[in-house]
Amino acid sequence: MTNYSWAERHQQLYQKSVLQYEAGGRDAASFFSTEEVEFLRSIGATAMELYDYAEDASELSCDTALLITSARRDYFLSVLGGQHSATMVREFPARDAELGGIAWLPRLIVKAHARLRGELAPELMYCCGGDRKFFKEYDIHPADFLRVVWAADGDHAKILDYVNSRRQAKTSAA
Repeated sequence: MTNYSWAERHQQLYQKSVLQYEAGGRDAASFFSTEEVEFLRSIGATAMELYDYAEDASELSCDTALLITSARRDYFLSVLGGQHSATMVREFPARDAELGGIAWLPRLIVKAHARLRGELAPELMYCCGGDRKFFKEYDIHPADFLRVVWAADGDHAKILDYVNSRRQAKTSAA
């Protein structure tokens, strides 16, 4: 697999996972061959992530999955040097925890950091239903949020400013 064609390969595996899920498959580990799992690993992705995308395919398009994976892949290759973490994040702020009066945001920031670092526990999903509700409410693409969190480099005030700017832009457009 070349760097040039990784996105097409990802899209093929997304489609494969959707077909497997629609056919009743519920074991992410059985969805892909060893070579396919190794490809996913090489771009900082996992079979479980594609399973989650397949499970939510009615609300999470192949394009969105690709853009999320692209942000993670960029971080994985450029910041982490292609090195996988052995850490798994399983503890998150409560769903009703607030930052700047915005519920869910503290939880989402921690999930985004964990997703970028490849440390999101397999039983959790970045861009789950609760995350998607937040993103729709604030008119933020999930991949854009990952890149904002990356660029903020731990400065939650910058992330809050971005979310507030999206809220203002959405209100102004209405």
